[in-house]
Amino acid sequence: MSRDGSPSALWLWSSPEAARALATRDLGVILRTYRRLNRLSQERLAALLGYDKTYVSMIETGRRVVGDVGTRRHIANVLALPSHTLGVTDSNDADFAAMTQFGDSTIRLAEIARQAGRAVDAVNELWPLAARLEARAAEGHLERETLVLLGRARLALGVSLGTVLPEERLVTAVRWTGKALIVAEHIADPVLLPHAQRMHGNELRKVGRLRAAVARLQEALRTSTGDEPRGIALALLARAAGEQRDIALFDESIDHYRRLLDVEESRSVLFNRFTLREIQLRGLLNTGRAPEAVRVIRTGQFDGEPVAPQWRVIERVTAGEVLLASKQRDEAEDVFRAALVAAEVHRLPHQIQRTIRATEASQLSSVLEDSCAALDRLNQEFAPAPPTRDSG
Repeated sequence: MSRDGSPSALWLWSSPEAARALATRDLGVILRTYRRLNRLSQERLAALLGYDKTYVSMIETGRRVVGDVGTRRHIANVLALPSHTLGVTDSNDADFAAMTQFGDSTIRLAEIARQAGRAVDAVNELWPLAARLEARAAEGHLERETLVLLGRARLALGVSLGTVLPEERLVTAVRWTGKALIVAEHIADPVLLPHAQRMHGNELRKVGRLRAAVARLQEALRTSTGDEPRGIALALLARAAGEQRDIALFDESIDHYRRLLDVEESRSVLFNRFTLREIQLRGLLNTGRAPEAVRVIRTGQFDGEPVAPQWRVIERVTAGEVLLASKQRDEAEDVFRAALVAAEVHRLPHQIQRTIRATEASQLSSVLEDSCAALDRLNQEFAPAPPTRDSG
């Protein structure tokens, strides 16, 4: 459930059980699964739909078959279900035309939400668009305009999922950005292709596929044009190279990144001096140069405010790791605690998991305990709930 009490669409894209239920196209199965994964009673579901509980119970048990298109469309709209799974998608109807007309705005607004630290809201905005476009493609309607929008929607959804999902479920983000890359390569769009290469490479890095990530990001660097797109590719390449402990590639990438920033200041999330600072700190730590990383922290080099709030959390966790490596335990504990509070507010389980690993290895037991509790709270919010003993 989302924090405002309404069901979150995140379950649709990260739960295998949800995918299996949607594939059946059986309304009863879908409603039962929807209730279970979103922890809803039949009364609550009936209230959301504006129906009586008895009517919902009859649908779920198969005693009532809903053949009316209007009713199925209503259920799909209210519960944010992919309408084609309920048999009401018509690729030629007027609402599809309207949706594609405003698809660009939907993606842009979702990206703004993600960059503002509301990645779950971004997922909820993106998936209805992605679902309709997937259905359109499955029916064989592959107009170039539709394909471009499909690629962008897949990419934005994958990046948003990569922000909000815990580490063990980040493969979902890899799949969606990979599907976007397939479209981008097929249509050879000069803007979408390098963007997809950059984002897919970054998601590969997050799941530990570092060799593939570096190769993809080097491709992105070759295909990107303009200082800002090249700077973004270099930022992500430097991070992957650091995690791969490739000192030469990391130093080369970070130096090139810095030179581009000297030419053109930017407020892009991945192309600014605050991001440079975080990537530099993490890369120096990963390549065995913690004292140099501490000097960067002490001098305040490239300090300032991040473009997106989640980057403050990312940078604080990295700073805590650097301080721990340099035996500055008290200062590291303060930094981790500040990061932990913000990570839970912005729903960033990956950053909490980074904090857990660092504090567990260094035996910062109080911070570790608080981190585990915060991660449990986020997991309870997003993970599928166990079956409930609900009547009906």
